[in-house]
Amino acid sequence: MAKKQSSGAGTAASAPSASTAPGLAQLDWDHLRIFLAVARHASALEAAGPLGLDHSTVSRRLRRLEAQLGSALLTRSPRGHALTAAGQRLLESAERVEAALLLAQADLGGDASALTGQVRLGSTEGLGAYFLAPRLADFCERHPGLRVDLLALPRTVNLSQREADLAVCLEPPSSTRWVRQPLCHYRLRAYATAGYLASHPPLRSPADLAAHRFIGYVDELVFSAELRYLDGLAPGAAVPLRCTGVVAQLHAARQGQGIAVLPCFMASSYADLIPVLPEAVHVVRQFWLVASPERLALARVRTLWDDVQDAAHSSSAFLMGDAPLPGWMAAGPAKPQTESATRL
Repeated sequence: MAKKQSSGAGTAASAPSASTAPGLAQLDWDHLRIFLAVARHASALEAAGPLGLDHSTVSRRLRRLEAQLGSALLTRSPRGHALTAAGQRLLESAERVEAALLLAQADLGGDASALTGQVRLGSTEGLGAYFLAPRLADFCERHPGLRVDLLALPRTVNLSQREADLAVCLEPPSSTRWVRQPLCHYRLRAYATAGYLASHPPLRSPADLAAHRFIGYVDELVFSAELRYLDGLAPGAAVPLRCTGVVAQLHAARQGQGIAVLPCFMASSYADLIPVLPEAVHVVRQFWLVASPERLALARVRTLWDDVQDAAHSSSAFLMGDAPLPGWMAAGPAKPQTESATRL
């Protein structure tokens, strides 16, 4: 998302005043395109590469746009660019113009209603690798004209920068310009190997967790507040190993050196990971499905949107750790073993 102006963050670039600012229709789209890129990257230098321009050209075009509007759109500082109040208003209008142009281009080319071409889905790392990837393999079989890119990342995919057409995220965007749909709830439990549990103090209640070693997130790099659950489950517990992603945490836990809080839909694929105090120690979180209304108007995006929803809704018990693999996953070539829960 574009950065908003903060107090004291640089000084607004001066722009000639004008008694009557031109309407959006009178502006050069190329200038608006450059403004959008700088706003999204929060830096003219960072935006120059994707635009195929040099830094000085980008800065010169921005100054020209500000002169045409008679308003300062960005503040400049050593840390980059931040939007002024006028820049924030222009950003919202320019994004609507951009979306309309892209939709018109797709419609004129017959692309809006065709189930062909590329569609890109962003996702959190664990859900993408362990739940969506098997589903998308089947989706591609059912829709041979489509090419799907799955971005399964340990961060929030940036839809404003068009990293993806739609995304699954832990927190819905606050802006009303996005279509936001609750996708599913999922449960996380504490998992460890039998070897770890046998060589460490017994776990009879949640209070005993404080004496154990945990594998968790790197605090300063946690991409969502929804992932800060360890302090609530095991306050004061030692965390000798921290990882930026949940997949790394899972594989570290399988080495028998600590306890990791993992989604049930991931850990249930490994018989050597045992849920610890499963009835008492667990967390429930929610995923959201998000897209812009313009991208959702494309048939290929809408079709994938609907399929992701169908997969999540039909697998709700599995995602909550209350049921085995759904049929469409169990039918795949690799069938994960069923975990055997122990109550310590």
